[in-house]
Amino acid sequence: MKFAICQELFEGWEWERQCALIAEIGYTGIEAAPFTLASTIYELSADRRVELREQAEAHGLEIIGLHWLLAKTEGLYLTSPETSVREATRDYVVALGEACADLGGDLMVFGSPAQRNLLEGVSREEAMGYAAEVFAGALPQLAELGVSICMEPLTTNETDFIRTCAEAVELIERVESATEARNFLLHQDVKAMVGQETDPVSELVHRHADRLGHFHVNDTNLLGPGMGETDFVPILGALEEIGYDGWVSVEVFDYAPGAEHISRTSFENLQQALAASRENRAS
Repeated sequence: MKFAICQELFEGWEWERQCALIAEIGYTGIEAAPFTLASTIYELSADRRVELREQAEAHGLEIIGLHWLLAKTEGLYLTSPETSVREATRDYVVALGEACADLGGDLMVFGSPAQRNLLEGVSREEAMGYAAEVFAGALPQLAELGVSICMEPLTTNETDFIRTCAEAVELIERVESATEARNFLLHQDVKAMVGQETDPVSELVHRHADRLGHFHVNDTNLLGPGMGETDFVPILGALEEIGYDGWVSVEVFDYAPGAEHISRTSFENLQQALAASRENRAS
């Protein structure tokens, strides 16, 4: 597995300064939030995309993809009953995919709870249909770009639509029945699984191994992995047991301790947990 970090943590930092520290700590990937790069993805110019990618690569980093896809946008909504809104959302997702590919990435995490919650009068089944329509419309074009969408289950505190891995897989299977594209995958987030699911995270990793496309590590206190009470030894062990060779990205929501402290401590904790999990399996 490879370690990356979600860069919205670095509030107010110039992009190159972010890259320099992230690489110095030991990460090899950077996961970008579009709203930190431009007001909308349409405003992120071709020249700027090249510059961002080149600066990351100069520090030995890959821009692995995007997350917080619809954050701070207007007029976009995954489960809207209005056809025009869904079409605009589909088109924006495709535009995000184009930017992702330009930056060198190949995955996009769809979380964006504020743009997927059930609207008044919309049932869960209707929302499933609306969401499937948006994704089925975007995924073939994203496949041509070499980009996948990873659907992120979130907790009840954040959303009322797609809260478990099983529900995400249900949506993925619905989309697969409507399109030949196979670039719609499951995203797993530790904080969300601990907060919503009844089974251990390690068990969920094994159960959904064939669908897993991306993985976020964070703790229940909204800080980085190992900065709270979650035991990451069995979690990283499970990822190795299923042969996961993708990215493991640190994503935090409490920035108070400072970006450098959080990013450095998170990386150190991940290295220690990974070493401990390997030692456990070897003994």
